[in-house]
Amino acid sequence: MKRGLTRRLRAVGLAVLAGSWLLALAPADGAQAAPTRCPGHQVRILPFSAGAVHVFRRHGYVCALTVAARPGTARPVSVSVQARGSLPVSAVGRRSHRAGPVTVHTGHRCVRVAGSVGTRSVRSGWILC
Repeated sequence: MKRGLTRRLRAVGLAVLAGSWLLALAPADGAQAAPTRCPGHQVRILPFSAGAVHVFRRHGYVCALTVAARPGTARPVSVSVQARGSLPVSAVGRRSHRAGPVTVHTGHRCVRVAGSVGTRSVRSGWILC
């Protein structure tokens, strides 16, 4: 009988521990979580009045996404990435928070990144050369 009680207590303890880890990893209400939908490490942030374009790089690929500064009603949001010598790849839609991610194979080529939220936008020159 004592062995069954010990197993149940251990199971309850593990469940409480797992729940506390989930709560610790979840962002608090109202806190904007950092964009993590792109693989790799963040190499640039292109801020503008309505938001920012976050640029990531990993193993010859560049990924970008646009995040609105103030999420709210749905409005046009876009992000575009172009490797030098290639056509741009973009994600456009009516969203309340973000556009993207868009990933492009760049190898060692320069890239041009653009993003917009509503009528505000930002464009980079050739970067990451």
